[in-house]
Amino acid sequence: MRARARLSLVAAAAVLIAAAGRPLVAQEISWSDGPTVGRLGSIAQIQVPAGYRFSGKRGAERFLELTENVPTGREVGILIPDVEDDSQFWFVIFEYDESGHVKDEDRDELDADALLTTLRKGNDAANRIRRERGWTTLRIVGWDKAPFYDERTNNLTWAIRGAVDEGADAGESVNYSTRILGRYGTMNVDLVLDPSLLDAVVPEFEALMEAFEYTPGSRYAEWVEGDPVAAYGLAALVAGGAGALALKSGLLQKFGKAIILGVLAVVTAIGKFFKSLFGGKDEQPAAQAS
Repeated sequence: MRARARLSLVAAAAVLIAAAGRPLVAQEISWSDGPTVGRLGSIAQIQVPAGYRFSGKRGAERFLELTENVPTGREVGILIPDVEDDSQFWFVIFEYDESGHVKDEDRDELDADALLTTLRKGNDAANRIRRERGWTTLRIVGWDKAPFYDERTNNLTWAIRGAVDEGADAGESVNYSTRILGRYGTMNVDLVLDPSLLDAVVPEFEALMEAFEYTPGSRYAEWVEGDPVAAYGLAALVAGGAGALALKSGLLQKFGKAIILGVLAVVTAIGKFFKSLFGGKDEQPAAQAS
């Protein structure tokens, strides 16, 4: 077990704030060091090479809590680089949404401007929850990369830039999002990093994602007539999947916070970040990481 392995999170302006007075034992996350296999629930996996660390569902949820993000309950894993330099830190959250096979028939109809408007509305709703909890609020600046669908891989990718305007955490961060379509649902993959790291980290992230795979029988091309089909297409995936549909149909008030959090559908590297998270190498085999 690695004792007191220090992790530091990149805040919106790369400002690191100590978690003064909080018991370190409450911040522990169990990590598996690469090379290993990161099991993403029972639906998929990713090969984790040396120099990276992986934790499964429980680790991902705890990580989000510690960084003032609300878990959705659909998290299946988190991947981080094992770096010594705090300024080079970033993380990837994996979340599986078993909402059915997403048809890609609207792939040529992705309206970036309209989608940005919808995201901002969802973000306003999410900010109300953040204020209730005493957390820092986020402003959506705009696209860093407009939505793009790759028909070869059935991956939908975009990057959105967010900002904190006041306080010690003032600055910007980027959520680089990939949605990997599958037979029964979608793997939501969100890379969160400081904008200064984009050029260096995005190629690294894309190389890592080449080692992602659905388990046999769960791949997009294996869909057959009679399998469940999602009630939305690619545009709604960008805007928050089912949460976006609820917002448009007026169901937001009825379903409350769970839907509000679904609307934004991205984790945000903002707020009060803890300078030191202590975790140990998972003593169980990687296949059991959770």
